[in-house]
Amino acid sequence: MAASLREELMASHEEFRRLAQEHSQFCQRLETLLQKRYLSEEEKLEEVRLKKLKLRIKDQMEMIEQQHRRQEQHQVA
Repeated sequence: MAASLREELMASHEEFRRLAQEHSQFCQRLETLLQKRYLSEEEKLEEVRLKKLKLRIKDQMEMIEQQHRRQEQHQVA
């Protein structure tokens, strides 16, 4: 269910699509950092910042999913 809901939101919800794109970009940058053997202090700070941003975006995406589910439940009821 969750995958199809996400697919539906990716197709129809501009904000959800934007958040998913940002999340993906942060994941890619984080992956690039984590492939390094050693991180500079600046890179360590960036790693922490990226993890926080990813979490915040994930929370926002989950809120949109919950709102969408509630709307569907009200339409069915």
